[in-house]
Amino acid sequence: MGIDLKAGGRRVGHKSSMKKVKTLNPYNRLLIKLYKFLSRRTDSKFCATVLKRLHMSKVNKPPIGLNRLARCMTNKDDKTAVIVGKVTDDVRMLDCPKLSVCALGFTETARKRIVAAGGECITLDQLALRAPKGKNTVLLRGPKSRAALAHFGHRTTVNNPHTHNGVKPYVRSKGRKFERARGRRRSRGFKV
Repeated sequence: MGIDLKAGGRRVGHKSSMKKVKTLNPYNRLLIKLYKFLSRRTDSKFCATVLKRLHMSKVNKPPIGLNRLARCMTNKDDKTAVIVGKVTDDVRMLDCPKLSVCALGFTETARKRIVAAGGECITLDQLALRAPKGKNTVLLRGPKSRAALAHFGHRTTVNNPHTHNGVKPYVRSKGRKFERARGRRRSRGFKV
């Protein structure tokens, strides 16, 4: 007997991981309820994306620093930055610009700096009242910083050795005796 597959190659009876809310945080559970309603009743991709990100684990909701946030929001004065995650302070940045930021959470110093600069810090439920379809918003994400992510990406090939874009190989050591053949020296076919 074979496996029943739909046209897209997906198994019939496959359940989405977004059906069941895994978090025990009551605020996050209410937010998921709210954005599930909004994504169902409006045809907004913004609400669907926020809902998808609310369902994500903590590793996949990385924090974003004030410096990166300010860089992303240059020349976007009338827009609100939306982060499904935490906003953290960046001590390397001397002066904070005026920002309108909506996030799941803020560190105490980040909130103080944003408010002191004349900006505002709002929550995702306040944003739902203000812009239910996500109008005049910029959806941002912090960088993921797990060590394993350095190894993810495209592998190299002889035909196109530069397709990897900085993928770190799994090598025991970097000495003379370790992986120094093809793909490592120009004299042996190609160099990564």
